[in-house]
Amino acid sequence: MIENELDIALTSKEKEIILLIAEGLKTPVIAARLGLAGETVKWYRKRILDKFQAATSAEVVRKAIELKLI
Repeated sequence: MIENELDIALTSKEKEIILLIAEGLKTPVIAARLGLAGETVKWYRKRILDKFQAATSAEVVRKAIELKLI
């Protein structure tokens, strides 16, 4: 569990990206689906990893589900 779980606030776009990651989609597919540049999706992914203090996308998804954020 994340120690300071109350500090994690996700934007709607971050939630959307986490859900697409949970589906197993890669950055280029997520970018195409959301009409964003690949670099923008990479930026969101890094921001999400930082917010969750996570090393991997799988860890983010697991923590987000545990915390009922998605």
